[in-house]
Amino acid sequence: MITNFTLFFSFYLITPLLPLYLSETFSASKDTIGLVLSGYTLVALIVRLFSGYMVDNFARKTVLLVVLFIYFIFFGSYLIAGSLLAFAIFRTLHGGPFGATTVANSTMAIDVLPASRRNEGIGFYGMSNNLASAIAPTIGLFIYKYTHNFQLMFWLAFIIAGIGFVNTYTLDVKNERPKDRTKFKFSLDRFFLMRGWFLAINICFFGFCWGVLSNYLAIYGKEHLGITSGTGTYFLLLSIGLIVSRLVGNKALSQGKLTHNAMEGIVLSTFGFGIFIAGPCILDYFSCDAKLNFIPYYASAILIGFGNGHMWPAFQNMIIAIAHHNERGTANSTILTSWDFGLGLGILLGGIIAEYMGYDAMFWVMAGVHVVGLVMYVFTTQGRFKEKQKQFV
Repeated sequence: MITNFTLFFSFYLITPLLPLYLSETFSASKDTIGLVLSGYTLVALIVRLFSGYMVDNFARKTVLLVVLFIYFIFFGSYLIAGSLLAFAIFRTLHGGPFGATTVANSTMAIDVLPASRRNEGIGFYGMSNNLASAIAPTIGLFIYKYTHNFQLMFWLAFIIAGIGFVNTYTLDVKNERPKDRTKFKFSLDRFFLMRGWFLAINICFFGFCWGVLSNYLAIYGKEHLGITSGTGTYFLLLSIGLIVSRLVGNKALSQGKLTHNAMEGIVLSTFGFGIFIAGPCILDYFSCDAKLNFIPYYASAILIGFGNGHMWPAFQNMIIAIAHHNERGTANSTILTSWDFGLGLGILLGGIIAEYMGYDAMFWVMAGVHVVGLVMYVFTTQGRFKEKQKQFV
């Protein structure tokens, strides 16, 4: 949990600032910003496809140490990037060790959890990155507000990622994978859990929405809503919702109510994304003071946080539930890769839509995509999961 916390803290510390950094430092256009930032997620996606195989067939602590060290070192590259091209290359390559680390670390966490507490334990484990996502953006935006120093932010991320590496090095892991492995045979199931394809596609829709929101929130709030210093508060409220949701939802998870938790989370998140973009329009229609835009703005943070806190651990437990013991790494890789694929599309297409149609259109598309994800879950995903789950009971 500590390693996971430092991993996501270093990530979220600079994430909401990067669009501002690219715009102010390199005068990058909106679609260029989307292209540069989406490379990180694209590489994370590709690497995760192979990460599941690596952690299922090699010593997991060794794999984790290697990829986490690379992740830590890459923050130093931001400090020496003197051009937009250099930064884009470093940022894109940085996605690789991030993707691999999330798979390796979460798989090790699943290994040490007793089977009777696994559903609940995964929920608690996820609170570490929820806590990081609550604290990091708030601290990052606060420091930037008073220093306007992006180099300082990169140094802080570098140091915190290094703490995570040192913590991992001290771990005593007793359940390492055996050294004698069967000869490698090419099979898609070694990289992607094919029986969980419906879960993968569904989570992709929600990843798209998260990619749009997390990367363009700061610049949208500043330029369109007049909320110049509320991004940190938004992330704080969102993450409080995530944490409270995990605590409330863990009882249902421990009782095996996975589809129930997922449904609640998806519905709440859909309302949250809808309020985010529709709220200001409704207030404007009734000629309300623009200063009231903060009401739907912050309300959406709580709803989205609470919804995702229910939805994400449910989906992760669902795909683990239809995987064999020696496929846990692949199952983790599958769900995380799918999330990343959606995330990357959201960042990339979001930037393009914002460039040619504006930020309002971009966030309306975001809300629409989430509705599509809800419809797919209701009519396809939950039914198929219950059918597959019967084979593992």
